[in-house]
Amino acid sequence: METRSASSRKRPVHLTMNEVLVAQAMAYTNNLSATMESLLAEFVDSQKRAQRNHQRMADMCAADWNAVHAAVGSFADEHSTL
Repeated sequence: METRSASSRKRPVHLTMNEVLVAQAMAYTNNLSATMESLLAEFVDSQKRAQRNHQRMADMCAADWNAVHAAVGSFADEHSTL
């Protein structure tokens, strides 16, 4: 899903923000909505990358564990109570 689409429909949202911070930001931008949208898109992209990286690391861990299990078996195999 693309987070930055020029054709995406926009809607008003209610945000509560620090008044001093907003005043300071307005010194750097005349379009606070566009700036916030850009920053939010960057945040979403960053979170998606972090989630993919976390999943990749978990997949690698599982593959390594499966390789160990295939090579030497489970330590519990020799302790069966049946």
